[in-house]
Amino acid sequence: MSRAIFVRSILILSAVGVLTVSTARAVGPLSFYSVTPCRIADTRNPSNGQGTGGPALVALQSRPFKVTGLCGIPSTAKAVTLNVTIVSPTNSGHLTVFPYNTSLPLVSNINYTTGEPALANGAIVPLTTDPNWNISVFAGIPSGMLHLVLDVTGYFQ
Repeated sequence: MSRAIFVRSILILSAVGVLTVSTARAVGPLSFYSVTPCRIADTRNPSNGQGTGGPALVALQSRPFKVTGLCGIPSTAKAVTLNVTIVSPTNSGHLTVFPYNTSLPLVSNINYTTGEPALANGAIVPLTTDPNWNISVFAGIPSGMLHLVLDVTGYFQ
């Protein structure tokens, strides 16, 4: 009997050790700061001279967008978390979001088909330090256009 009690005690102590709450700690050069989700661009809106509205994105073109200084994103931010939404593409293709004034990467952030009413995906995008533009968006469609909505949800600094 005493051996059974001993084995049960060991099992209970092991379970308590496994179930004890521990604190996770991330080690790295940057810290993440969340912000209330905020719209930084919507090409369905009229052009406003600040680059946050229309026109729609056109095939095989890149377009820059400003991120810092909008929605609580400081100029010291190194990267942002975005919700990228494609609206009403007229052709199938892909969209790539990347740091402004850098080479177009060989990967896409979101792929879509003709006539999608809306399709969204999350992305973490590094920022450039350019005072006017921080990110670029490339519409990888052979022809046609699409609308884009960019919502920021946080930043790294």
